[in-house]
Amino acid sequence: MNAHLRKGTMALAAMAAVAGAAAATTPAAAADDPQFLAPSDLPPHPRSEWFAGPVTAGQPDPLPMCVGDALPSTSMHRVFRTDYDTGALQVTVVERSVERAKDFAALLRRHMSDCPHELVTQDPDVTATERFYGPLAVGDGADVYGINTTTTWGATDINLFSIGRDGNIVTVVKWGEMGDFTNAPLDAFKATTVTAVNKLS
Repeated sequence: MNAHLRKGTMALAAMAAVAGAAAATTPAAAADDPQFLAPSDLPPHPRSEWFAGPVTAGQPDPLPMCVGDALPSTSMHRVFRTDYDTGALQVTVVERSVERAKDFAALLRRHMSDCPHELVTQDPDVTATERFYGPLAVGDGADVYGINTTTTWGATDINLFSIGRDGNIVTVVKWGEMGDFTNAPLDAFKATTVTAVNKLS
């Protein structure tokens, strides 16, 4: 599906800035918190290491495209960057019950599916194409999505998302860089998602 998408959703450079800011934030992780991805768990970059900020309490700033408005203040997040334009983000929410986690995961999936439609009037210069890559059999389930954004002046970005749940914990993983669907490391991202969900328990 094609839809217009705001320019701010493609600001991968801002993710690197968040990583630097996060270093000054008190880490939120405690012994009983779910484990987050490590840099080595992310899809390998051909020319750079991955670098990780601390696990930090609260919503990421800026909010990630598509799912950002659904993230509660009880979120925990970790920002990842490379020496190039490629960046990643993991956001995890611990709900009070399994039922609440099911409802929250369903809300995130609706936001992903509705994202291009909701943003159709935001910017006439930006177009988005969304693909649903299906479910993964890990934990209590995970779904993988891709969104390619292009502009009238020729810029193009590809973002992969996954939404996974294990019991009362939900995690979102986002990976993005300049490019299109042909540049997306889909198999490696699926492996990253499996690792992320397995680390929740």
